[in-house]
Amino acid sequence: MVNSSRDTAEGAGWGGSERGAYQRLMPGEVEKISWLDPRMLWAARNGVLASWFGDPTGRTRGRWTAQQAAAGASADKVIRRPDPDRFSFMVIGDTGEGDDPQYAVVPGFLKVAQDTSFAVLASDVIYPVGSADDYDTKFFRPYRDYPAPIYAIPGNHDWYEDLGAFMRVFCGDAPPLPAEPKPRPLTRAWLRSLLWHRPRPGDGQRLEEARALRSAPGQQAVQPGPYWAIDAGPVRIVGIDTGLLGTVDAEQGAWLREVSSGPRPKILITGSPLYVDGEHHPCPIEGGGTVDEIVRDPAHHYVAAIGGDIHNYQRYPVRLADGRILQYVVAGGGGAFMHATHTIQRVDVGGVTESDFRCYPLRGDSLAFYSRLYGRRLRLPRFFTLTEAEATAVVAERLAIPPTRAPGGPVRLTRRIRLVASLLGAGRRPDRTARFRLPVRKIYTSLFSPSSATYSPPFFKCFLRLDVTPESVRLRCHAATGNRAQELHPPVEDEVVIPLN
Repeated sequence: MVNSSRDTAEGAGWGGSERGAYQRLMPGEVEKISWLDPRMLWAARNGVLASWFGDPTGRTRGRWTAQQAAAGASADKVIRRPDPDRFSFMVIGDTGEGDDPQYAVVPGFLKVAQDTSFAVLASDVIYPVGSADDYDTKFFRPYRDYPAPIYAIPGNHDWYEDLGAFMRVFCGDAPPLPAEPKPRPLTRAWLRSLLWHRPRPGDGQRLEEARALRSAPGQQAVQPGPYWAIDAGPVRIVGIDTGLLGTVDAEQGAWLREVSSGPRPKILITGSPLYVDGEHHPCPIEGGGTVDEIVRDPAHHYVAAIGGDIHNYQRYPVRLADGRILQYVVAGGGGAFMHATHTIQRVDVGGVTESDFRCYPLRGDSLAFYSRLYGRRLRLPRFFTLTEAEATAVVAERLAIPPTRAPGGPVRLTRRIRLVASLLGAGRRPDRTARFRLPVRKIYTSLFSPSSATYSPPFFKCFLRLDVTPESVRLRCHAATGNRAQELHPPVEDEVVIPLN
């Protein structure tokens, strides 16, 4: 049995272990994404524009699906696979930054995925804006040795260029949408159109060359559009597209209700998790209702809802009024910069308490990771840096919970340790220093996290393997730290067996 982060600090990747062989897979030159670069911020402006001037995603998505239907895509958007009653598939979310953390996932992913039937990319296939020319090093190259098909649902970053590249790669080389009439002057739509980011001329010239990296017959798959369902063995996997702002348009909502009917057990894959960071986000549907209402309906037989977008792993086993347990999972740790888990307060949501909740990285490892980031960024390593044992102990104190991983020896919590934990928002417990907290979750995520991402282990990345039988689904979260030990034997950070009856 390989040690995980719940067992030892070495199992978490701390301790200067031998670096893995993932760098041999990487291209010679890697562009590092920095959201402090004004050019990057300007290119990724469409999400802000959509929130200011109205979100055009639903209309554009409708045009894409209409064009696909006219080209012969199945009307019900269901992919019917020949998988047996017992099969396995992979889920990996928020992958495409194309740097060390993404490639560090690949060796372990390939090892665990050897006998799986297919994989699903859950949200944000390509950063920063979903450009076609980025698919070479951020999709085709890292997964060229995965022998089975890969399906995908887009995230908000894939929508920053109106989803054109995503549709070309995953939906049968879909041609560009025809130009629309210009909006009436001086309207909100007109202002939005003036500022809207669009693909640069000539984008995608290297796409055909990149496709050669995944050109084997067994690797090919064509999906009907940005949202779809897969009938595989005894289950139906339903993938929905939540666009730029984490919502579902009316047309997709009607399809979701229709495709969710029937007794077949179902698993939702979504770009926006329904439970995350100790909060419930049911995901509104244009015209009324929410995605979670559909998922909870006993007539629809959902057993799990897996979402990307947030770059870590979380699991909430929610017991519904009729006694069923729905597993709500966050699975966005596939390669992009790490979102903190140490800022998650003591969990008490949807009937899920702290003893039921699981996350990766563990909160103590997250705090230790961010203390090192701030120590380097502010050039105060002696003040900010916490050992993993110190971080684990202070998180346990602030949340009033037992340490998830027992420290190697006694830890004395000093005023400095408590101050650093408070400044970095550990547990979010109010205290006198709360007004001086440094940005970790929202502002830091938007601006500093990507540019401060470490390029040496441990990375705290993860991916899922789901083993399906007629009776159950076994879901396992595997870790990828960037160290050789975890490449050879990817540790299981969480495991749950989900009954299908």
